[in-house]
Amino acid sequence: MFAAEFEPAETLGRRRSMRAPVSLDARIGRGGLDRALCKVTDLSAHGARIQTFSELRAGSMIWLALPKVGHVGARVVWADDFEAGLEFSTALSVEAFESLTA
Repeated sequence: MFAAEFEPAETLGRRRSMRAPVSLDARIGRGGLDRALCKVTDLSAHGARIQTFSELRAGSMIWLALPKVGHVGARVVWADDFEAGLEFSTALSVEAFESLTA
């Protein structure tokens, strides 16, 4: 057996980036096929939590139409009734994140 000293790293928990509570009206879909209204309630550069009137399935890919930003590809990481957690295919830019959380 051996012993080693270590210093824990500062982390954001399991998160890769800061989260911000928001209340943004958005849509699920792309182009003229925006199929469902939703509300973004929590946002980070890498993902979002949404409330929707349509049930989503974990593992599915969707387009999320965000105000001021446009369509963002996202994977549904978890879904529970009419709420879901999304991971964006490409992280939001600092400018896009700041404009949505301002």
